[in-house]
Amino acid sequence: MTVVPTTPRRWALTLAGLALALGVLPASAQQKVKTTPSPDPREGLAAGKFDAGEAIWNMRMLSTTPSPGPFALNTNTDLAFSGNLVYQGNYNGFMVWDIANPAKPHLTTWSHCPASQSDISVYGNLAFVSAEGLSGRLDCGTQGVPEPVSADRVRGIRIFDMTDPLDPKYVGNVQTCRGSHTHTVVTDKNDPEHVYVYISGSSRVRSPEELPGCSELAPSEDPNSSLFRIEVIKVPLKDPSKAAIVGGARFLDNLAPAPQRSQPTPPQRQLTPAQDSAMAARRAAMAARPGRTGPNQCHDITVYPAVDLAGGACGGYGVLLDISDPANPRRIDAVADTNFSFWHSATFHNDGKAVLFTDEWGGGRAPRCRESDKYEWGANALFTIENGKMKFQSYYKMPARQTEWENCVAHNGSPIPIPGREVMVQGWYQGGISIFDWTDPAAPFELAFHDRGPLADGELTSAGSWSVYWYNGVIVNSEIARGLDIFELTPSEYISQNEIDAAKTVIWKELNPQEQPMMVWPASFAKARAFVDQLERSKGLTAPRIAIVREALTRAEATGGNTRNAALGQLATSLVADARGSSDAPKVTMLVNAVRELGGS
Repeated sequence: MTVVPTTPRRWALTLAGLALALGVLPASAQQKVKTTPSPDPREGLAAGKFDAGEAIWNMRMLSTTPSPGPFALNTNTDLAFSGNLVYQGNYNGFMVWDIANPAKPHLTTWSHCPASQSDISVYGNLAFVSAEGLSGRLDCGTQGVPEPVSADRVRGIRIFDMTDPLDPKYVGNVQTCRGSHTHTVVTDKNDPEHVYVYISGSSRVRSPEELPGCSELAPSEDPNSSLFRIEVIKVPLKDPSKAAIVGGARFLDNLAPAPQRSQPTPPQRQLTPAQDSAMAARRAAMAARPGRTGPNQCHDITVYPAVDLAGGACGGYGVLLDISDPANPRRIDAVADTNFSFWHSATFHNDGKAVLFTDEWGGGRAPRCRESDKYEWGANALFTIENGKMKFQSYYKMPARQTEWENCVAHNGSPIPIPGREVMVQGWYQGGISIFDWTDPAAPFELAFHDRGPLADGELTSAGSWSVYWYNGVIVNSEIARGLDIFELTPSEYISQNEIDAAKTVIWKELNPQEQPMMVWPASFAKARAFVDQLERSKGLTAPRIAIVREALTRAEATGGNTRNAALGQLATSLVADARGSSDAPKVTMLVNAVRELGGS
């Protein structure tokens, strides 16, 4: 376990068993790269629902579509993708949008089936929907469940058959002891007949009178305790109605209490040094109580099956898991941070050698991007993964100052498949959308953004980007209070048209962002040119050499057959020599490989 205490003194602590060793973070972890316009156009935007002020940089909005019918009255949540369809969760159920024409998405169907928070995933013809709130009903009714114990209540996942997208069929559910705040679909390459679903439930344990077997006793008192674990559900694809819990992965056992950061003091409640010291002493005393433990549940888990890893955001900890056996995820490392309040979600580098965790401080309801808020609060923490251990590198936070009327904190996002780089798009609630480069986890920087003004001026309300993901060439945003937004990237000094074109060559049949796919780029001239643009940006090749390589690619593309292959072979050979003297040899090697792929070698 690694601990990163509060700024301005940033330290790294490593806990082996119960022994602490102290070390200092590298200077690179202190860097913040400034790229965004000054003054920042996101600051001072006018409030409103559909008439709010907007700021956009290096992006283009293709469409914005209001939520229909009963969904306009409740919170939009997470997204999943299949073919041309976008599945959008909502506390009143889910909607299915056709985005074949992203400038004019249209509603294909909906399911009015209330529950919080209706996070949704898809696999083949199935859709899985989370249910956690006390009012969700097995029959999808809207009357709620007033009784404290009821056989009508559903808390777990609902399963829908989407074979006919126009006619969703509710085929079953799996009840869990703590409900499903979020869930993660996990595929097993060795078992094509099933998929697994990890359930992250954050509510109190249900009464055993409502669901037999539920227990809120400590594991030391009850080995079948519902605490300190996630539920693992196995779904037979031929008969999903037989989906059932096959285990509880208790990978949170034996974690020490997460270190606590002093919360900011409200202006009306300034403390004297003596009062502050007394409060710190009380916190220390509580932390020392016998039996106090670390988190007993996870909020969200991102799995990356291509490298057999998962990142668990588990309240006070970020947890690295081995999922080589998907039915039995196993903890291999855990990190805590006194600048973090609530570890929320995770994203990996494409090679699996770095991971990013988000901090949803305040549950997404608090303003944490004000001028008075520290950069590290409600931000991302970036780690490299070295020999199975996470090593802190830096923080990244949406850099524009927001008002006290805007809930703003790190939330959901996904990688953008630009070859040779690690670029991510991320939602920040009413902080809007931020796209940033974290190829070097020690020095992330912003590349593009979109933001609206507050939903209401003078009132802290919930709105903004819940989830925003790249999918097959477009950026799709679930706007909490307004609907569905679709954007595209535009070229800039930070992302070239060739890089955008190369990103668009990565096509997925479906995407559940919590099951991160490895990005694989087919051979294309766009990919080769993207590497040339990156070498120009890094000065990894001289300007005259860049011009020669671009001309060689243009000539080769204009030919075909053996003539093209021969020209590309000659270019690759000359680039091998360039790599030996380049300041960016790894990128030149990527270019060599891209050219060879085009030449069929």
